[in-house]
Amino acid sequence: MSAETVVPLPVPGPPERTPVLSMRGISKSFGKVQALTDIHLDIYAGEVVAIVGDNGAGKSTLVKILAGVHPADDGGIEFEGQPVQIPDPTTSRALGIATVFQDLALCDNLDVVANLFLGREIAGVALDEEEMEREAWELLRQLSARIPSVRVPIAALSGGQRQTVAIARSLIGDPRVVILDEPTAALGVAQTAEVLNLIERLRERGHGVVLISHNMADVQAVADRIVVLRLGRNNGDFLASEVGYEDIIAAITGATEHARPLPEPSYPRPRRIGPLR
Repeated sequence: MSAETVVPLPVPGPPERTPVLSMRGISKSFGKVQALTDIHLDIYAGEVVAIVGDNGAGKSTLVKILAGVHPADDGGIEFEGQPVQIPDPTTSRALGIATVFQDLALCDNLDVVANLFLGREIAGVALDEEEMEREAWELLRQLSARIPSVRVPIAALSGGQRQTVAIARSLIGDPRVVILDEPTAALGVAQTAEVLNLIERLRERGHGVVLISHNMADVQAVADRIVVLRLGRNNGDFLASEVGYEDIIAAITGATEHARPLPEPSYPRPRRIGPLR
């Protein structure tokens, strides 16, 4: 009696992830200067994507399109699977995109609470200072931030602490995507480590994080994926765990013509650089 042929059941693979944010074929020019050409970018929840490139590669223009500062000339943007238009910064924030620019836009003469809620004050008949202070402490606690007091003036804080306040402010409203433009520029070693720990905390909270940086040590410390722009075009999309420093520099400088893209990670890759406190 012959044994019946057993057909094995297919083993299901990991569920396909949907990007929180997608850019498809984005182009932008300023007069005769072509800043971006056919840019593609996907951002997933719970991952840090570093966007790197030389000056003039198009990083700032890309960020400003997502922030609603500049409209794209061509291409489309999807947010949570739906096509969207981002004509202005208010729309960008309302969608769930928070951008922390390099200048931080903090008021040195105001304290931490006032900066966090500037333009979004909690008020009834008068400002609810007690509630704003409570929410400020809670937000900083979630980020394991090292701020001595929420009533200290911004002028009295270090560079790393100022960056912390700017990042905390961006999280009011619980955005899905947080864009950080050169967050460690001009910071010392200890302050840089503090900011990188904050980025890891954002990933743990499930935010999609876009990190714009010239510092490859910072990029390699926290990034899950590294996207290279060169002369306003995509020139590589790499898994940080599978690419070397030399390959990234080659893609940035053009030593390789369109570096070979690597598969996107199937899940966020935690890469802690130090204890979160």
